[in-house]
Amino acid sequence: MCRGVIDERKVESFNIPQYTPCPSELREEVEKEGSFKVNKVEVSQIPWSATTNNNNNDTAFYTNEYDEEDPNDINNKNNGYCVAKCMRAVAEPLLVSHFGEAIIDQVFRTYTQILVHRMSKENTHFFNISVLVIDAVAYSSCIF
Repeated sequence: MCRGVIDERKVESFNIPQYTPCPSELREEVEKEGSFKVNKVEVSQIPWSATTNNNNNDTAFYTNEYDEEDPNDINNKNNGYCVAKCMRAVAEPLLVSHFGEAIIDQVFRTYTQILVHRMSKENTHFFNISVLVIDAVAYSSCIF
């Protein structure tokens, strides 16, 4: 938008409602609904760098320039590219349907640069919440 690539009205009208609950909120909501009892909740962290396939030459998309003296430089660029590629696989259809195809490559090139910068400065992770639930009716008929 600030680079004149995306119309401001289109940005303002784009909305993906998303809320990421904490584990206790998730447990509370599942049990409040009443159909299930929560048996177990686990939170796991996956480093963003885990998305990198070191045998994949596809990272050439962004790694044309790097500091040969700094081994982390090429790793950050590869990791940033791989994370952007994963996000693109999920988000591209939504973005294309709202903004059109013309901007997509530029959007993800810019996103890759942002990720590379962020990953060079901080330890980044994906967080997953896994919930094991039991049918409430079956749970109530069990003898413990």
